[in-house]
Amino acid sequence: MPKVAYARRRTLLAGAALGGMALLAGCAEDDGPGGREHSSAADRLRERSARDSTTLLARYDATLRAHPALEPRLRPLRAEVARHAEAFGTDRTAPEGPARDAGAPSSTPSPRGARPSAPPVPQDERAARAALADAERTLADARTTALTAAPPELARLLASVAAAGAAHAFLLAEPAR
Repeated sequence: MPKVAYARRRTLLAGAALGGMALLAGCAEDDGPGGREHSSAADRLRERSARDSTTLLARYDATLRAHPALEPRLRPLRAEVARHAEAFGTDRTAPEGPARDAGAPSSTPSPRGARPSAPPVPQDERAARAALADAERTLADARTTALTAAPPELARLLASVAAAGAAHAFLLAEPAR
């Protein structure tokens, strides 16, 4: 069986599994204000998830700087990763501010204010996309593992973002059309 077909099948199966987990997480009872949803463990998981998304965002930015020709393909994925970082890093008690352009590289500061540095970007465009796909897949797997111990609302967010990451990995692995 070709490696690409196996990767597609694995990605689609992972997405289906995440959807099932999200459905199960949605059936759980929320703890309400002041409950488990805002425990220190949940806060640490949310902060780590925001930091992971911001690190992935830095990887997208570095790849876009190294390979500007990939912009049409990477910009929509990068914008989603920026929204994920915002979703994990937003103060849930503060009112939402005006909508920002999630596609702009400077639009999403990290939760602590400092932008993480990305690892070196491969010189070959295909290898650069593969590196991004690996990063997306690894993060999606980590989030899938973490959601089992997360409170319901955070578990739903983790499942959704993990599914998006798996889809991003699939899209990045696809040959250019």
